[in-house]
Amino acid sequence: MECKKASLDEYEKLVIRMNTPRVVIDNAVCATSTLVKVDSARKHGVLLEAVQVLADLNLSIRKAYISSDGRWFMDVFHVTDENGEKLEDESLIAYIEQTLCATSTDGSDGEEGLTVLELTGTDRPGLLSEVFAVLADLQCDVVEAKVWTHNGRIASLIRVRDGDSGSPIEDSVKIDRIEARLKNVLKGDHDVRSSAARTTVSGGVTHAERRLHQMMFSDRDYERAAAAARPSVSVQNWVERGYSIVNVQCRDRRKLLFDIVCTLTDMEYVVFHATLDTDDDKQARMEFYIRHADGSPISSEAERQRVIQCLQAAIERRASEGVRLELCALNRQGLLSDVTRIFRENGLSVTRAEVSTAGDSARNVFYVTDAAGHPADPNSIEAVRQRIRGFGSLKVNYDPQLTYRRPPTDADETAGGGVGLFSLGNLVMRNLYNLGLIRSCS
Repeated sequence: MECKKASLDEYEKLVIRMNTPRVVIDNAVCATSTLVKVDSARKHGVLLEAVQVLADLNLSIRKAYISSDGRWFMDVFHVTDENGEKLEDESLIAYIEQTLCATSTDGSDGEEGLTVLELTGTDRPGLLSEVFAVLADLQCDVVEAKVWTHNGRIASLIRVRDGDSGSPIEDSVKIDRIEARLKNVLKGDHDVRSSAARTTVSGGVTHAERRLHQMMFSDRDYERAAAAARPSVSVQNWVERGYSIVNVQCRDRRKLLFDIVCTLTDMEYVVFHATLDTDDDKQARMEFYIRHADGSPISSEAERQRVIQCLQAAIERRASEGVRLELCALNRQGLLSDVTRIFRENGLSVTRAEVSTAGDSARNVFYVTDAAGHPADPNSIEAVRQRIRGFGSLKVNYDPQLTYRRPPTDADETAGGGVGLFSLGNLVMRNLYNLGLIRSCS
């Protein structure tokens, strides 16, 4: 009995070791970035879990090498902090190690004990102001919110609590009233499609930004016309190896890899190998070797086009269009209703927003354009600043809008594009199986 118990203990230890990721964080390999290496058992979504940890810390991924060999998965990331520097904070490094070493992340974020509102519909000028006005009128305190707009659609994840009790909203009558009024606001007079206002009472939800991607994907925002200059995405099949190879070129930014991996994962594709590289011109080049969950590659032209459209939409949703306004103010009921009403009255439209609160303080970031989607008039921005001055501090950032490289043409895909792709692919495969080369910073 003693021997049998000891054997079971050793077996359990072996299983734990095999399923627990091994994490190495090294500042000596590269002069300009910190290397984060994760080895783990291969399972669906494991790459997304690792990328999500880095994205949530606002780290920039300058290079990445990803490969799976049988049942094992290896990720190598070269990362920098928000200032473009290597990671030197020991507490941050320890947190990354601890989080990545967890066998899995719970996929949720946000404060406990809140009611979660999910809203999708047709975007229009002043819509966000109407939404926050309804919530203020119904005595709902907004604790956190994320709002994305893309191709004429809007998706928002709003976490609220009862303004009187400070508790989650669990009264079914009040929940029905919130849903009904928000549906009326979202539908408006011209939305011929079915808009939705969904309410859940929960202490936690799926990761907010992943959920926003899922909401917009379900709303089929990728089908509608977008700007002429779009991210370059191409898809080809490597028949001999049974892979579909996705090539992406676009302007680099934080969370770019997360947005792409999130979309591929939610579309039920598995990334077996991948590379990411960025240059001094802030351009990113990525290559993904993917298959369906059942091991098959992309099998039709319609599916290929759908992957291209969905990845382009995933990259564009977070693109920062417009002037960035950051409001720091004393948190109070109706604050967001008042601020967004001021935007509307001055002809500004919100293209993206992120709302957060901590105790009595509120930090709200908005990206705004004029009502037609053009750059906002500086006089309008100044008028907003003057009206907000009485209850908060407004920082204005006039950074230029993000731009994308032109989309690929038929000539790109037929005249040499495939040769270059497979040449790079073969080199990548050799590099990924030669761990000494992966440690190179160049």
